[in-house]
Amino acid sequence: MSTISTILLQMQAGQEGSAGGSISYLILMFALIGVMYFMMIRPQKKRQKEEQEMRASLEIGDEIITIGGIVGRVVTIREEDLIIETGADRTKMKIQRWAVNTNKTKAEQQQKELEAARAAAKEKKNKKKSKEKDEKEDSTKAE
Repeated sequence: MSTISTILLQMQAGQEGSAGGSISYLILMFALIGVMYFMMIRPQKKRQKEEQEMRASLEIGDEIITIGGIVGRVVTIREEDLIIETGADRTKMKIQRWAVNTNKTKAEQQQKELEAARAAAKEKKNKKKSKEKDEKEDSTKAE
């Protein structure tokens, strides 16, 4: 609310003052719109694009979670429909593609890749430290 009142006060001051006040008001408005775009609209569009790509890349055998919280494995893929198996009794359900919230199979693969990359980086760091330690010991022995 304080931001709005500040803008209104500046607007009133701009009307009473010269053209410089109205220019600063316009700059303030464009800056506010720019901040809103980069803080709200752009990340939302990015998330929507990622969700669409995830839904388009579904494959038979993927384990998914629907928006309603139903967990199942994809059995059949059609244009806009999926048939999934849920539970131990293998109940089949037909759902719309847009109702898929998470692809657990892909998420688990990404998590494993991330952990492997971290482990490789840690191992590389440890090798570098041991190499530096060995070089330091060699230089002290040479003296």
